[in-house]
Amino acid sequence: MTIGRDEIGQRSETVRRGNLSAILRELHGRGALSRSELVSRTGLTRSAIRGLIGELVAAGLVTEGRAASLGTPGRPSPLVCPDPEGAVVLALDIEVDSMAAAVVGLGGEVLDQVRIDLPRGHSSVEQVVDDLAGLVTVVRASRSAERPEIGIGVAVVGVVRRADGLVSMAPNLGWTDVPLGECLAHVLGDDIPLFLANEADLGAVAEVRRGIAVGEDHILFISGEVGVGGGLIVDGQPFTGVAGYGGEVGHIPVNPAGSTCRCGAVGCWETEVGAVSLLRRAGRPPNGGRAEMDALLRDAAAGSPTALRALEETGRWLGLGLAGLINVLNPRLVVLGGLFGRIHPFTATIVDAELDRRVLPAPRRLVRVVAGTLGAEAPIRGAAELAFEPLLADPAMWMRPRDIDMSRSAKMSLRRVVA
Repeated sequence: MTIGRDEIGQRSETVRRGNLSAILRELHGRGALSRSELVSRTGLTRSAIRGLIGELVAAGLVTEGRAASLGTPGRPSPLVCPDPEGAVVLALDIEVDSMAAAVVGLGGEVLDQVRIDLPRGHSSVEQVVDDLAGLVTVVRASRSAERPEIGIGVAVVGVVRRADGLVSMAPNLGWTDVPLGECLAHVLGDDIPLFLANEADLGAVAEVRRGIAVGEDHILFISGEVGVGGGLIVDGQPFTGVAGYGGEVGHIPVNPAGSTCRCGAVGCWETEVGAVSLLRRAGRPPNGGRAEMDALLRDAAAGSPTALRALEETGRWLGLGLAGLINVLNPRLVVLGGLFGRIHPFTATIVDAELDRRVLPAPRRLVRVVAGTLGAEAPIRGAAELAFEPLLADPAMWMRPRDIDMSRSAKMSLRRVVA
């Protein structure tokens, strides 16, 4: 079989794009790496790495610095760093009690961020969009870089159809079938790619790429505030279901004799473990928000019996729900985000006891439950990762023609790969 010159050229270009992606992903996820480390991590030849790094430098996406001595014979390998100003994204986070906007640079560096608390009930679509537009104006004004954002990522506490950013249901915001993607594009600029996803799905991505779950391939992320959300990573990849609706673990029924949930069902998990139920058990205003929760946790740290009993009861329900999820999903790691991460020091013992009682022996031996390290920032960090994905998948699409000037050695390496 004879392969034509055009077909070889197409295959060479496909290989080149894939190699650029592999290099940029490593730098974005791990930070500065030497050329030698990139050779080891990508499997590419030194000459290919040299040529491809040259392209990324010319495109302004990475920089090369002083050679790094690895303590081995030979010339030290130059250090390659992602340039935070080389590509930036806008990340937004819509919670029940707060919202935030951030400018994030390549490599995950947060260049600027602002978060504001919101009164409960301040959640009409118009109010949220207007407030977000104001926050975006603030963080954009702080930037002097010439390059505009390459994308916008949005985390929202609701069931999101990823294809078009429709929020089909966000019970704790009072939203049904809200075209949030369209509304935000209208005020932020429809010339910038806009991506929306559920905040817990994005929290899972953030903890895997930037937090406590780096290097883990099978994790369950459970985040709680007013509601409860879940994100799942399977074989290193996010699992979101057919349209992005997966992970709504807060609405698993756990108590047939429980309270009516905002979704309309009775006894959903979030009615037993959410912030409202925890505050009520502690005798505090259930809609008191972050201030009341902070006070409750201070009381618990001081040994208040009422606060500790409330946390123990919440921990029992938390363990019950987690047990069912672990039996079904068999994760290696359960990461607790948001409120659940904050209360983990007070609930860890009771949660573990519930898991010991209810989880099958085999998956119980394999799983650990830990508090996330990104805290309330996990969703917005995940939103940034969502916006960076097109660049990471195919850096060549974002390079200007003058940026693309492969060295002779890189071209020869590509020919050897294709041959």
